[in-house]
Amino acid sequence: MLDQLVHYDKELFLFLNNLGNAKWDGFWLFMTNKWSSIPLYALLAFLTYRAFGLKRLLMTLVAIALLILVTDQLANFFKYGVQRLRPCHDDEINGLMRLVKSSCGGKFGYFSAHAANSFAVAIFFTSLLRKEYKYIGLILIMWASVVAYSRIYIGVHFPLDVLTGMIIGIFLGGLFMQLFLKAVSKYNP
Repeated sequence: MLDQLVHYDKELFLFLNNLGNAKWDGFWLFMTNKWSSIPLYALLAFLTYRAFGLKRLLMTLVAIALLILVTDQLANFFKYGVQRLRPCHDDEINGLMRLVKSSCGGKFGYFSAHAANSFAVAIFFTSLLRKEYKYIGLILIMWASVVAYSRIYIGVHFPLDVLTGMIIGIFLGGLFMQLFLKAVSKYNP
């Protein structure tokens, strides 16, 4: 059964990855670049400051830094523990796919840290800011989804790598929000 699931995952990857074309490559490379999210993070920091003040902003920045650190380290643990090859290192399909980046990245790709991080940040800030900004959740989930899909488009992750990253990001974003709320109530009654 697991072999059949992996087979379907590879087929879905090839279908989605080969939908791309050179006209869109620049957009997807931009979306997958971790530095392209800095303006969004700056905006989220500003909105947090505006809604809650400097003390809560500083607590939020610490929480987000820890959230991304934990998410990245968990992704690395799984990548080296599971050792699922990235599509571009998988001899069965690497000649059939589009690798949009100049390099593939590390040898292993389960699960996508990009997907996990973007969804963790989206869930955290959605929970934090939804009362002050009505559509923040919709915007952040759309952004996280585009970042997650970009990993398939550029050829560095299978759909299950991305889906797992999304689920873990949602879980960790919610968990860190609960821990954050406890810390805020304890240190800022």
